[in-house]
Amino acid sequence: MKIGGATVNQIPLDWKNNTANILDAIGDAVKQNVRVLCLPELCITGYGCEDQFLSEWLPRRAWEELLVIKEHCKNITVSVGLPIRINDVVYNGACLIKDQKILGVNLKQNMARDGVHYEPRWFDPWISGQIAEIERHGERVQVGDIMYEVEGIKIGFEICEDAWRGSKRPGYRLCKLGVDLIMNPSASHFAMVKSLQREKEVVIEGSGKFNCVYLFANLLGNEAGRMIYDGDVIIGQNGKLIAVNKRLSFKKYKVFAAEVDFDDHTKTQVIISEDNKEKNEELTQAVALGLYDYLRKSKAKGFALSLSGGADSASCAIMVAEMVRRASKELGWEVFNREVRLDASIASVKDAVNKLLTCAYQGTENSSTTTLDAAKHLAESIGADFHHWLIDEEVNSYTAKIENAIERKLSWKTDDVTLQNIQARARSPIIWMLANIRQAILLTTSNRSEGDVGYATMDGDTSGSFAPIASLSKIFILQWLRWVEKSLDHPGLSLVNKLQPTAELRPLSNKQTDEDDLMPYSVLVEIEKHGIQLRKSPLEVYRAMKERHDPETLKVHIRKFYRLWSANQWKRERLAPALHLDDINVDPRTWCRFPILSSGFSEELEALDGV
Repeated sequence: MKIGGATVNQIPLDWKNNTANILDAIGDAVKQNVRVLCLPELCITGYGCEDQFLSEWLPRRAWEELLVIKEHCKNITVSVGLPIRINDVVYNGACLIKDQKILGVNLKQNMARDGVHYEPRWFDPWISGQIAEIERHGERVQVGDIMYEVEGIKIGFEICEDAWRGSKRPGYRLCKLGVDLIMNPSASHFAMVKSLQREKEVVIEGSGKFNCVYLFANLLGNEAGRMIYDGDVIIGQNGKLIAVNKRLSFKKYKVFAAEVDFDDHTKTQVIISEDNKEKNEELTQAVALGLYDYLRKSKAKGFALSLSGGADSASCAIMVAEMVRRASKELGWEVFNREVRLDASIASVKDAVNKLLTCAYQGTENSSTTTLDAAKHLAESIGADFHHWLIDEEVNSYTAKIENAIERKLSWKTDDVTLQNIQARARSPIIWMLANIRQAILLTTSNRSEGDVGYATMDGDTSGSFAPIASLSKIFILQWLRWVEKSLDHPGLSLVNKLQPTAELRPLSNKQTDEDDLMPYSVLVEIEKHGIQLRKSPLEVYRAMKERHDPETLKVHIRKFYRLWSANQWKRERLAPALHLDDINVDPRTWCRFPILSSGFSEELEALDGV
C-alpha cells in the first residue's frame, strides 16, 4: 500500500490559505496513488491560534471547513487535524476521512506543557481507551481513542505529544490491539538537531516497540511568528527508518509517500531523500524559512537593519541574503517575486536583496573606522541598500537639554551608563523612520547571551519588531559567522570576523569590549545552561562548574549573572518577538518565565561565601 504524509505551511485563522493547501496536498496525493495520507496537527485552523481555541466559533468554523475538505477525499483515506468542542471543553482532534465519509475523530491524550508549549491552557486531554459520540450537522460521529480498519489495515493514532510520553504512549495500547499503522499528525517545533531525535525516539523506536508501520507528518514553516516547523514526513517500519523527506521547504505544501508492504517489511520501499544537515546548515535554512514566511505573511515590503559592523547585525543581514538565495532557488524567481511582492523583472539574488534589505551604519564620535568598513563591505557584498550617517548632533542635543535641566555637565566618571544609553537610543528614531518609509520590518539584533543579563539598551539596540537571532548564544553566532564566510562563500564577512565584539559606546581610548563589560561569553553560556535551562541554584551552578574554572573568579561571574538576570526581567518582557531555534530560549512568552520583581537570589548567592 502506498502511504504518505503531507506537510503544509499554514496561517492561524486563515481559512482560505489553509484549506487551499490541504486540498492541493490531497489532490497531489491522489495523483500519486497514495491510499492513506496523514496531514499535520490542527492543520485546518493552524496550531498557533492561542486563546481563540477557547472560543465557541473557532471549532464550529473548523468543522465547516472539514466538511468542505471531506468532499475532496475521493478514493483516498485522509487524516486532518482540527479542534473539537464537546460540552464546552476543547480537544485536539485528528479526523479520519475515507472516500468522502468521516470515520471518526481521534482526540489527543497528552498535552504539551513545557518549553514553548502551553496546550493545557486551551485543550483538555482525552482519556485512553474511551470513545464517545457527538452530533455535527445532523450526523453522528465517533470521537476519542479509536482504532480503524481500512482496506484490511488497522490504523491508530498518536498525536504529537502523545509520542513523547514514554510508557504513557497510546502506541502500547494500540500494539496490544494488533495495530498495523500508527499515524502521528504533529506540530512539533524546530530546534537544532531535534529532527534526528524525532526520527529515533518517535518513529524508529515507536515502529519497533509497537511492531507496526509508523507515519509522522509535521507542519511546515513560520506559522504564527515565533516557532518554525520543519515539515518532516517520516516513515518507519518494525524499528527501521523507511522514508524521510527533505525538510524546511519554502513551498506551501509537499506530499511525500512510500510503498509499504505490511505483510513482509523486507519488501518495503526505502526512500531517504534528506541528508542529515550539519548544525550550522540546518540553522541557516530554518532562519531563512522563518524570515521568508514572516515577510510574506506580514505583507511588509522588506527589512530594515541598523548595521553596526558587529557580529549580531551582520548575522541578521546574512540571514536575509540567504533567505533570498535559498527561497528563489527552490521556488523560482516568478513565485518568489510574487510571494514577497517584488517586481517581476528581478532575477538575481543581489538585486532582490537590494530591494528587500535597507541597512544604515549610525556612527558617533566613539565609532571606529573598522566597524564602518566592516558594515559597508558586508552590505556591498550581499547587495543591500546601504546608508551611513552620524548621530552626534542628536546625542549632543539630548545631552545639552539634560545638562541644562540638572544644572551640571555629564561625565564618563559619574554618568557612564547614561552616556552609553543615549547613543543607542538616539539611533532608534531614525532607523524606525527609514523602516516606516520603506514599509519594512525593523530587525532587532538581540542575542540570547545579552538577553540573559540585559546587556542591551531598551528602546535603543532592542528597537525592532522581529528578532531573528534572539534565541542564539553569542558563542554560537561567532562560530556560525566564521562558518558562513568559508562554507557559504560570503567573503563580505572577512572584516566582521576579525573584530572583537564591542558596543562602541565609550570613548575609543577606553577600548571597550563586551566580555570586559560582562564576563567571557563561554562562561556566561555555561552558567545559563545550568542556571536557566536546568534550573539549578547559584550554589548548584558553582558545584557543577568549579572543576573547570578558578573558584573565586567563578563566584564573581555567578553573582554577576544572577544579579543582572534578576534585575533585568523587565527588559526581557519588552524584547521583540523571537524565532525559537535552540533547545533553550529566553523569550518569556515562549520558553522561560521568571518574575519581574524577586529577591534576586540574595540568600542563594550568600551561600557561595561558605564554599
